[in-house]
Amino acid sequence: MTLLALGINHKTASVDLREKVAFPPDKLTEALQQLEAHPEVTSGIILSTCNRTEVYCDVTQPGPGIMIDWLTNFHQLSAEELMPSLYFHEEQAAARHLMRVACGLDSLVLGEPQILGQVKQAYSDSRELEAVHGMLEKLFQKTFTVAKRVRTETDIGGNAVSVAFAACTLAKQIFESLSEATVLLIGAGETIDLVARHLVEQGCNQLIVANRSKERAAGLADEFGAEVIGLPDIPEHLHRADIVISSTASPLPIVGKGMVGNAIKARRHQPMLLVDIAVPRDIEAEVGDLNDAYLYSVDDLHSIVEKNQEQRKVAAIQAEAIVSEESAAFMSWLRSLEAVDSIRQYRCYADEIKNDMLNRSLQAIANGVAPEKVLAELSNKLTNKLIHAPTRAMQQAAHNGEPEKLVVIRESLGLDSIKS
Repeated sequence: MTLLALGINHKTASVDLREKVAFPPDKLTEALQQLEAHPEVTSGIILSTCNRTEVYCDVTQPGPGIMIDWLTNFHQLSAEELMPSLYFHEEQAAARHLMRVACGLDSLVLGEPQILGQVKQAYSDSRELEAVHGMLEKLFQKTFTVAKRVRTETDIGGNAVSVAFAACTLAKQIFESLSEATVLLIGAGETIDLVARHLVEQGCNQLIVANRSKERAAGLADEFGAEVIGLPDIPEHLHRADIVISSTASPLPIVGKGMVGNAIKARRHQPMLLVDIAVPRDIEAEVGDLNDAYLYSVDDLHSIVEKNQEQRKVAAIQAEAIVSEESAAFMSWLRSLEAVDSIRQYRCYADEIKNDMLNRSLQAIANGVAPEKVLAELSNKLTNKLIHAPTRAMQQAAHNGEPEKLVVIRESLGLDSIKS
């Protein structure tokens, strides 16, 4: 059996090709069932995300040919179209690749945590359909342990490396508990959606969404239980906000110095954090001159992100060392299992010989043969039976001119420890 990882990702393939090779939920079950029924595949797991599609298998023969044929047939693609973007790994390289993926070391955003959940879901989907068994199942279980170790022993996921996450991290640093803070989000685009998700994950449960179109903001508000207001309503509600995060496409500032000044007075000078992610700016730069108003621009956040990216690169070096160590240890463990099977098989073989010779000897004694003669015959025949196979193996190795094989046989029989 050979462990195999085959796939494409954001580094090797365009979005168009990744879409063609993806396994949406309505196709995943059929694909896993095909893998489970494939005569050359004993176990399989499919990982399909927006940035990668990978098939992990335990196959009966080395090389990616079997899985390339299956993948192209399933998606009705030509090998010529797919091959330039494909990569594959075998044995320890496959184990190492999976561990790197689960730890976020192969992600578009270094160290991002979402991929581990996606790997776990892929494993769960395959297990539910009984498509994963044996050493592939053990590899995934080991991978989850390795990912936990990397998160515990390194700072690979400890720093914000997106502007949206950096804004939320900044808010959490200033306000010890976001569960008590009210956050005003200005805008309803993709960035604000991501900010809202990060805030809710950090425990924030009091959100106000201000947008030019209340209808567009309604979807975001419904998902996170937020209140919706229009842009003209901001002055009326601004004093309620401990944190303001803004990202719109407005060509002119939406929040001015006077508006914030009035809000701070209404708040009795309780501090207010304002984070302006927009370009052009949504919040006038002069707001930063106000006492109790702490304004951060997108440039401030970018400097935080760049610093954190460098810190993650340092952590990634540590993580890579852990992955290399753990993947090597896993393969050593697999090889030890092969030895266990061989030892068990050899013991069964020896026991069969022993039991057969013993039964014959007992029968001979029962028939009146002298015990001394029976024991002598037993010892001779037992010795001959046990040394027959290794004797032939040594003769064959010598005849074929294979000194290395002869050395291995001698070592396994303990002959090198016997003084001549």
